[in-house]
Amino acid sequence: MDDGRGADLLFLTDVQLRRGIEAMFFAYRGFTADPDRILEERGYGRAHHRALHFIGRQPGLNVAALLAILGVTKQSLNRVLRTLQEDGLVESRVGRADRRQRLLTLTEDGAALERRLSDAQRARMRQAFREAGPEAVAGFRAVLERMMDPEMRRLYARGVGEETETR
Repeated sequence: MDDGRGADLLFLTDVQLRRGIEAMFFAYRGFTADPDRILEERGYGRAHHRALHFIGRQPGLNVAALLAILGVTKQSLNRVLRTLQEDGLVESRVGRADRRQRLLTLTEDGAALERRLSDAQRARMRQAFREAGPEAVAGFRAVLERMMDPEMRRLYARGVGEETETR
């Protein structure tokens, strides 16, 4: 019996799971559509967006931490960072405590681009959350957290990528 909170979902069929997977694919496509158009104007891809996002959330983030968050190769990240630095969107400073560290921050232009990308995604997510309601939002977050690998769940729980200001 379904009590309105999805109790019957504990026994999902393969068809229901496949529909959920397809819903995630299509939702992700919608979630990335607006930023993809903005990124395309500059010849950037989603890797650039992810880098801008996390550098913007944690000014002074070091390259090693960004590598761990993004789960990409060092070579791949270096290509993305080099482009963002050459285009004046990201600055790299030497660490004070450890001079081997490279600490990353967004420039004014980088912050403006990141804001434009995030605004598009926040608008889509805000609309979906409003339409779905608070219980659905809580359930959605719970499902996403349980899909994360344990290491990423720990990073997320510690607030990696938390906003430093409210918008």
